[in-house]
Amino acid sequence: MIKFWSYKREYQIIKSEILKNLNHTLSKGVLFFGEQQLKFEKNFARKYKSKYAISCGSGTDALLISMLSLGIKRGDEVITAANTAIPTISAIKSAGATPKLIDIGEDYLMNKDLLKKSITKKTKFIIPVHLYGQICDMDEILKISRNYQIKIIEDCAQAQGAKYKKKYAGTFGSTGCFSFYPTKILGTYGDGGMILTNDKKLYMKAKRIRFYGIETGNKKNIFNNKYYANEEGINSRLDEIQSSILNLKLKFVDKNIKLRKKIAIKYFKALSNTVLKLPYAHKNRDHVYHLFTVYHPKAKKIMRLLNKRGIQTRSIYPYPIHKMKAYSKLFKNNKNLNNSFVKSKGIFCLPLYPELKKNEVDKIIKEIKGCLKQV
Repeated sequence: MIKFWSYKREYQIIKSEILKNLNHTLSKGVLFFGEQQLKFEKNFARKYKSKYAISCGSGTDALLISMLSLGIKRGDEVITAANTAIPTISAIKSAGATPKLIDIGEDYLMNKDLLKKSITKKTKFIIPVHLYGQICDMDEILKISRNYQIKIIEDCAQAQGAKYKKKYAGTFGSTGCFSFYPTKILGTYGDGGMILTNDKKLYMKAKRIRFYGIETGNKKNIFNNKYYANEEGINSRLDEIQSSILNLKLKFVDKNIKLRKKIAIKYFKALSNTVLKLPYAHKNRDHVYHLFTVYHPKAKKIMRLLNKRGIQTRSIYPYPIHKMKAYSKLFKNNKNLNNSFVKSKGIFCLPLYPELKKNEVDKIIKEIKGCLKQV
């Protein structure tokens, strides 16, 4: 069976370095806010051309902390895409705000042409979701945010390393939020998240909020590093163990993205003449192919056939947010999300990760072509 994804192959390649790093980290006797976490924050910010980086417990928390740091209030509206992952909506709800969904374009990204129509007096934030490895049309979204004085928080969970006109994902809005869930471009062996920002005040506030509102790194505050809540916060820390793993793996990110692109190019060349709708890659954007998402009206049947032939695939995501029981009542009046619904019924993702072997890619291509003849 060719698995859709597994961390085991990568682990076998870097196992000795991982264990060496972990031994060094655990021998220090510090599990939180130690040298590994600080090093990782600095390395991540430097790599992606941002002034500041704040690590936290997950990508969901990165979104939540960003909204809390930017002063979100109960009743505020936050616009995002209907085909996003549940965590985007969960973070908005946890912040006390109301999510507002807009439909997607043929590239599976937020339809910028629908953005203006969705803005109301209650709209305080826009969360563009850079889905599957490609950045949204940030020129237009930034223009709208400036004209309406609405802040942007980027959801970069699936687009680490992606670029829009040579500028990295996560550096366009007030903050950029990343996830280090194991399947991501840079995944750890647990959970983790990161916030990028160029605003020092926002950086300091986000650091407080992630740690119960406790002040750290500000010697001018009389309660600096003391068990005292300067403001209401939450518990969202990236521990030293995960930081150690991420520090090591960060060195290989660019190489791994190149390998992802190489596999994607092979898929494009081999499948361009089939009836599958392949990913739409904009010319002015650097797609990192976190996922290789294809579309076919009979996706479920194709996926079943591929599974019988020893190839795992995934549908990401099979249900748009407004069709889920937990949120359906919240979005019962949404009538203009048809493209999100239609695409969700026909999308599926092919295996694509750096450790995928050439003969496996060849087999995947061969079996897909065979399955397409049966539908």
